[in-house]
Order: sequence, then C-alpha cells, then structure tokens
Amino acid sequence: MQIVVTKLMGGLGNQMFQYAAARALALRKGAEVRIDTRLYAQQKKRRYELNVYPIRCSVVTKDELFRFGLGSKKERRIYHRFLYRDWKVYRERHFSFDPTINVLTPPVYLAGHWQTERYFSDIAEVLRSEFTPVEPLDSQNARSQAKIAGVNAVSVHVRRGDYVANERTNRFHGTCSLDYYHRAAEFICDRVDAPHFFVFSDDPEWAAKHLRLDAAVTYLTDNPSTHGFRDLQLMSRCRHHIIANSSFSWWGAWLNPSPDKIVVAPQKWFNEGQQDTRDLLPKGWVKI
Repeated sequence: MQIVVTKLMGGLGNQMFQYAAARALALRKGAEVRIDTRLYAQQKKRRYELNVYPIRCSVVTKDELFRFGLGSKKERRIYHRFLYRDWKVYRERHFSFDPTINVLTPPVYLAGHWQTERYFSDIAEVLRSEFTPVEPLDSQNARSQAKIAGVNAVSVHVRRGDYVANERTNRFHGTCSLDYYHRAAEFICDRVDAPHFFVFSDDPEWAAKHLRLDAAVTYLTDNPSTHGFRDLQLMSRCRHHIIANSSFSWWGAWLNPSPDKIVVAPQKWFNEGQQDTRDLLPKGWVKI
C-alpha cells in the first residue's frame, strides 16, 4: 500500500506545512496522503482546521497505524517488528531542511513540523489551489476583498494570543515589537506607491490601539478565531506583506503567487532556543 501519513499538530499554519510536505512526497512517489488527527481529540486549545480546503487526503485508519507500530499496546509493536518492517516512521531531525525526506519510500509516517517551502516548492501551484477554501466568501469578506483589490494592499499580521497569554509560549516565541512593524512599514513605503495597510490580528483591539502607521490603514475585525482561514485568504489577496513570527502569516504571504510581492519578516523568529531557521523564509523575503 503506497501511502504517506502526516501527523497533524498545532494551529492552521502548522497543519498546512505538515500537509504540504506529505502531499509533495506523495506526488513524487505516486502515493496517497493520509492525515493523523488524533491529537485534536486530546486537547481543547487546538482543532483540526484543514476541512475547509479541497485537500487530497483521507484520515489514517486504525489498521494503518497498527502497521506503523503506533499505539500503546505491546502487540502492535511486535506485529510491526515482524510483519510490517517496511512501514517506517520518520521523525523530523532538525528545524532546517532535511533532504532525507526526498528519498523516503512509502509507506511512511511523517512526524514533524516541516517548516520550509523546500519540501514542497515544486508543487506550489497544486498547493495554492488546494489551499483555496471550498465555500465562497460571505458578503462582508467579499467587501473586504474588493477593497483590498482596489489599492496597493499590504497585509500586516500582529500575532498575540497564546504568544502573550501563555508564559511558556511567550518565552519561546516572543512577539514582534512595535519598532519592527514601524521599520517594516517604512521599508514598504519607500518602495510602494500609496500603500494601504490591512492589519490582521488575533487581538484586534490591541492592534488598533497600539499600532499606528503613517499611511492608510484598515483594521480587519470581520472574522472570529474559528474563521482564521478567511483572514488567511484575505492576506493572500494583498500585494505585499508584513508578517509576524508566525506560520499563519507565513502562509498568508506564500499563498500570494505574485513574483513582484515584497514580504517583510522578522529577523528573529524564535525568542529562545537553537533552531536553525536559515531555510524558513523563501529567497527574496526581507528580514528586519
């Protein structure tokens, strides 16, 4: 059986990376994609969010997991050792690009974050199509999209949420400073005629109060947290982007197919830790 299973974890942006890496490998090997969503039944903070997209996959079965030796029962591991030795689990070794993934042979189970386009840049058109929501925009979002289309739109993502509320998450990720956003906006203003900034945030009240930019600004508040995919869709319709240290706005910028886009990203992606982030940002994106 030719399958590539990917373990889903984290929020929407993380899930997109995990699916994208599996989809690319599966296409190269003529295999099918399976997703492992078990983690979301065990937690309340996160949920499976890819169901709004026409992605090409199905949920991994208990029998398939059994063959990978996954599960708590001892007999599963024994059966895997003697009957299904070709069913391999491959765990991400480090944060930067791991070329080993290109030579993996299905059936294989991928466990990792896979946060670089180097895993899937060869299927960019496929992914941009599959990461377009199935349902059309509602009237309010359609009006926002029309406004974005009529100006030199620049998306600005202000990520707070658990980056602020959770002490451990804050210590690890940190948040982008107001100085970063001001310098990023200045960089854009020096290169784009009459830019209009569209600010997206999981804390829109804070953003509207504290983030003041010397240009036209619209603070978007149409979508609740359950509809983050709509914010992502609107971000991708902007011509240029200022992203946070967040996989969410990374995708908002990446889904824009324009070769002329300017994408500004924070120089420091993590507040602490030794992650090698050299492959995280695509070539041409500007670090500030």
